[in-house]
Amino acid sequence: MPQKKHTFKENFIHRTKQGLFWILPIAAILMILFWLYQQVDTIVTNLLSFVGINPQNEIVWIIGILLIFALILYIIGYLISTQIALYFESLFYNIPGFSTLKDIIGIFNSSKEGENRVLVVAIKGFTPDGYNIGLMYSQRESIIKGHYTVTLSMTPIPNGGYLFEVPKENIYVIESATFDDNLQYLLSMGVKSLADVLKVEPKAIEEMQTLEKWLEENKR
Repeated sequence: MPQKKHTFKENFIHRTKQGLFWILPIAAILMILFWLYQQVDTIVTNLLSFVGINPQNEIVWIIGILLIFALILYIIGYLISTQIALYFESLFYNIPGFSTLKDIIGIFNSSKEGENRVLVVAIKGFTPDGYNIGLMYSQRESIIKGHYTVTLSMTPIPNGGYLFEVPKENIYVIESATFDDNLQYLLSMGVKSLADVLKVEPKAIEEMQTLEKWLEENKR
């Protein structure tokens, strides 16, 4: 059956949507950070004006605001592991789109821990002796007992991919790799191997840690 040819309009809309959904999480993070910076700037300015301090050096002022902003983010990062943050977050879950946006932004977060930590893994490939490199966005067991979900992303722009339910004994964790490393690997389109990105020597598959062993060592 001959493949249907798409019109210029259809191709343009398709590519535009791909670009939109790829840039949305990045734009959302930048907008939130910029908004938070403005709020911190306003609060600090009002406090200093109240006590009669009026900084003249603009560069020192910006550095000071950034340091205060970084301190606030550190405190928030610390509170995330407490019940206070969980309660505060639960108040927003009734807002339409919040959980979806949170999940999308969470994909780009390489600092997650516990069941939601992002792991770079190798799984059996499409040839008898081959392997594919993918991501695990969660270490929660699949609906199929003993299986876990692995995402294989597209290259060069990972705005799509495939989900596989893989037995845990067939998943090998690449411990030194992060989400960002995997992104570099995908963007290189194979010009760089993951070993090149990580600046490490290649390993035999037997030397890599299985997910089963990783889960045992990282039990809470």
